[in-house]
Amino acid sequence: MTAPVIAVVIPARNEAQALPHVLAAIPAFVDHVVVADNGSTDGSAAVARAHGARTVDVPVAGYGRACLAAIAEAERLGADIIVFLDGDHSDHPEHMPRLIDPIVAGNADMVIGSRTRGRRTARALTPQQIFGNALACWLIALIWGYRYTDLGPFRAIRTDALRGLALKELTYGWTVEMQIRAVQHGLRIVEVPVDYRARIGKSKVSGTVRGVVLAGYYILAMIARAAISRPNNLPRPAHRNARSAGD
Repeated sequence: MTAPVIAVVIPARNEAQALPHVLAAIPAFVDHVVVADNGSTDGSAAVARAHGARTVDVPVAGYGRACLAAIAEAERLGADIIVFLDGDHSDHPEHMPRLIDPIVAGNADMVIGSRTRGRRTARALTPQQIFGNALACWLIALIWGYRYTDLGPFRAIRTDALRGLALKELTYGWTVEMQIRAVQHGLRIVEVPVDYRARIGKSKVSGTVRGVVLAGYYILAMIARAAISRPNNLPRPAHRNARSAGD
């Protein structure tokens, strides 16, 4: 059997300090790394290229917008599986096999790295992040009957399955849109525990009052739009949770 082509997508905005650490920790089995430079002013794109990553320029701010641009590049490179990873060093790239293995084994279409089920360093998640994640997961369970434990950014998905979700969210609602659409489309979803640590540098979201308010607004607005327009003829998802060996 031919090994799947694996691409890592990293949306980044002013992460020049963290990117060398993130890129150095990506496992050797990854075929392509695409950094979406989302309007950085600190030379993040040049740092990414110097450490072996491809870059796409996304000058207009927006987490989802950056992800979509990087996805297009990953698809052009023939990726079979796409892994999403933040560029701030809060995720652990060495945990990537936990996300990829269930997909390669044919047991999942999408795997979410759950920070709430893994180990976290002090202050890795702010109180507002913990509350916002819990609220969003509760609303998804209430409306669609599927219980996630996190909206973690560290995730993997089959490229063809991702394409079928037809994601459109351009801002902070990107992760929750993917998870809702995955439920609606009956994808085989697995959650695995991943560790999480305090990021390098100041967060553009949780580090400011404006960022917290905007993130909360876009996430809740995304859930509301999906609930209003939800299709009724899609299959129910396969709900699975998995733990990697040794957890």
